[in-house]
Amino acid sequence: MTPAPPSRRPLLTLLAFLAFVSLGLPDGLLGVSWPSMRREFGLPLDALGLLATVTTAGYLTASFLSGRLLRVMPIGTVLALSTLAAALSLLGFSLTPSWPLLLALGFLAGLGGGAIDAGLNDYGARHFSPRVLNWLHAFFGLGTTLGPLIVTAVLNSGNVWRWSYVIVGAAQLALALTFFLTRHRWTDGASSGGEEAAPPQAARTRDTLRRPVVWMGMLTFFFYCGAEMATAQWSYSLLTLGRGVPPTTAGLYVSLYWGSLMVGRVLFGFIANRVPLTPTLRACLVGSVAGALLFWLEPTRLLSVVGLMMIGFFFAPIFASLISLTPARVGEAHATSAIGFQVAAAGLGGAALTALVGVVAQVGGLDWIGLCIVVTCVLVLALYEAFVRLDDRPTRQDVLRG
Repeated sequence: MTPAPPSRRPLLTLLAFLAFVSLGLPDGLLGVSWPSMRREFGLPLDALGLLATVTTAGYLTASFLSGRLLRVMPIGTVLALSTLAAALSLLGFSLTPSWPLLLALGFLAGLGGGAIDAGLNDYGARHFSPRVLNWLHAFFGLGTTLGPLIVTAVLNSGNVWRWSYVIVGAAQLALALTFFLTRHRWTDGASSGGEEAAPPQAARTRDTLRRPVVWMGMLTFFFYCGAEMATAQWSYSLLTLGRGVPPTTAGLYVSLYWGSLMVGRVLFGFIANRVPLTPTLRACLVGSVAGALLFWLEPTRLLSVVGLMMIGFFFAPIFASLISLTPARVGEAHATSAIGFQVAAAGLGGAALTALVGVVAQVGGLDWIGLCIVVTCVLVLALYEAFVRLDDRPTRQDVLRG
């Protein structure tokens, strides 16, 4: 794979960073907006799980089919169209008068987010170093950090939650226009000896799905993203409704969680090429379990917040580092589809476990949220250990048959 021309690489990297900011903003908005949303629509606490599930249905559809989509459509066009879909859905959130329409808009938002996520992760795994790929995901953290701050500022100014979606939707619309105007820059290199829009001799989808390492990777991403999103979406409700933390303070704490995730990715980017990856990720996952225990047990309010930040900080390198390893582990011919499957599994895990935690909290009480986060973090650690011990690297004959 020939890298993109040096003159183009900084611009493409900047555009990828902006795309991941836009990808993170809606996730950061929802958790803090949800208490206000559910009061306005007259919904139970666990209805957040239904919205997350519908959104993820769109996300899964786009990410699971990303391998096929990127074989027939240039990535620049995919980014422009998917960002437009995300922008329209967010602006629709700000205007919709009904819960069913909100769910439909959630599906559209999922389609846009899934296409952006899978497309850019595949592009990044092929064209960016582990350092840049971690920084790419740090910009997702920037988006999720800004999201709660935007909602908190809107609510503190006396406005309704809908204005936060107007602000973010308008920004996404501008970004969609930017991607449309620059869409050819992602593939112009193909005609001049530069990058290609899709890997040559891409394996069939069913051949990729036959590899056990692909399925173990999907399980790891499922529970990792489930832990990350359940912590993000339910920590605000636990803090405000279960522990009596003022809404403004709780919004700040959720922003600190996302901020820790972002800062961790930035810092890890500096050392990603200098440390042994497998033991480093293991240590990070152990650290996330320790943070989850502090957040759950709450020996003091300060230590609970420190635990929440530890979860974000130690989760920081997991997603990007596992993505960067995928082409080498499954083979270039399988990488596009495998990464799409991993991203789809991550989205499914985020929705499914967010919904499950909501049901547990509804039945057993809000205090169960902390325990659910601990259990999920332990499962991620166990699955990671199984994943790194599974040697299913393709032989040369496997690649030729694919």
